[in-house]
Amino acid sequence: MVLLGADTADPLQAAIDFYQTVESYAVGLISLSAGKSEIIHYYFKKPGYVRMEFETSYKGAVLVYDPLTRRVKLWPFGHRGLPVLNLNPENRLIRSPTGQRVDRSDVGVLFQNVRKLRMHGKIVVMGVETVGGQETLHMRISGGDVSIGAASSYELWLDRTTGFPLKVMSFDMSGQLLETVEMTDLRIHPAFPQNFFD
Repeated sequence: MVLLGADTADPLQAAIDFYQTVESYAVGLISLSAGKSEIIHYYFKKPGYVRMEFETSYKGAVLVYDPLTRRVKLWPFGHRGLPVLNLNPENRLIRSPTGQRVDRSDVGVLFQNVRKLRMHGKIVVMGVETVGGQETLHMRISGGDVSIGAASSYELWLDRTTGFPLKVMSFDMSGQLLETVEMTDLRIHPAFPQNFFD
């Protein structure tokens, strides 16, 4: 575990270093973009397995990404139900409203993007704040004139004991808010049932 504070020398790197030790996690996601809200149960296991269970918009739908085959299985009406779609992760049908792909949806990819922006811009630590009853370190990372996809800056609220982002806001070059994501019920190293990612 890490303990992030406003006086931590490099809190972003400390969070990234801890994430490197994480083999799996489960979290609830509440996403708001373009006026559309989604609630998703999200599960991740290295080297890149993803399972998403949708509570809103496509209630009951289950999506599973296999990094070995680089294919996505989508069950629109529940896991193992019919029909099942076998898709490429680039397929527009399964991209988020902001264009995010399932194979690039985990916290590790977020940290990669933020680190790249910081290399060309700056990071400002805003201080310790509470999000969802948890103490977080609030920071703003901007990429100057560089963007990753549409995002050129992020605000992160990192859990002080795990370094996981409990809230993320992304902005475009003009400062327009692209997406807000809040994470709830974080579990690190959960035990997944056999065939959970099949």
